[in-house]
Amino acid sequence: MDHPMDLKYSEEHVWVRIEGKRARLGLTDFYQDELGSIVYADLPRPGDELVAGDPFGSVESIKTVTELTSPLSGKVLESNRALSDMPGKINLDPYNSWLFVMEWNDETEVDRLWSVERYVASIPQKPENEE
Repeated sequence: MDHPMDLKYSEEHVWVRIEGKRARLGLTDFYQDELGSIVYADLPRPGDELVAGDPFGSVESIKTVTELTSPLSGKVLESNRALSDMPGKINLDPYNSWLFVMEWNDETEVDRLWSVERYVASIPQKPENEE
């Protein structure tokens, strides 16, 4: 599985690309694999105010509906409208199929995000014969 070094990660399997005072967020490769084929994404709208630790939307896969939790507080600037028509893009390219862009407002929340090393160490490893 691929986990880019330049991203931060949350315990809830959300990746975060910090771009100054903005952040682009999406689902990790591990998580999209765990969810299975994603068929619907309910994303926040521009102008929504998010609070770290609170739900911001959900994704529906052929297995389940999963509520997603924001790792950062701030205002949503843009949602990835392309996922409305093709939510399965998350499965095909999770690190380019971002969910939304926000303007974050708490440096301590950014500092609490995990490095790639810590994130990879936290996810269960499948036995080699399952890959």
